[in-house]
Amino acid sequence: MAENKTKATTGSVAAFLDGCADESRRADGKVLVKLMEKVTGHKAAMWGPSIIGFDSYHYKYESGREGDMCVVGFAPRKAANVLYGAIGFDGAEKLLKNLGKHTTGKGCLYIKKLADVDMKVLETLMERAVAASRARHAKQS
Repeated sequence: MAENKTKATTGSVAAFLDGCADESRRADGKVLVKLMEKVTGHKAAMWGPSIIGFDSYHYKYESGREGDMCVVGFAPRKAANVLYGAIGFDGAEKLLKNLGKHTTGKGCLYIKKLADVDMKVLETLMERAVAASRARHAKQS
């Protein structure tokens, strides 16, 4: 079975963000780190070469494939900040309607600029996503 490419590393989150060429992605990334650390109660860690993740859970599929993944995280990509684990729970759609300018796809939330969204709604969205993920994975343990 193939090994997971996305796993926690010892890379520096600060160095990774400082290396972002786009100043707005760099600034937004620093805000997202503070928000996600507050919501999860865990320090930021690099997951693979380009995802900043918070907390973790272990999963195991019926196929036998298993591994660890961050509960929530984000990646400052060229087109937008991609937030992982932020949607896909009951009630997310209602919050997304009040979030502001964003797109979604394949379980990810895309935000071009944090200035385009309501930060209080984003914080609530993240809190509920983390709680839902923790509850779902606690049942699987």
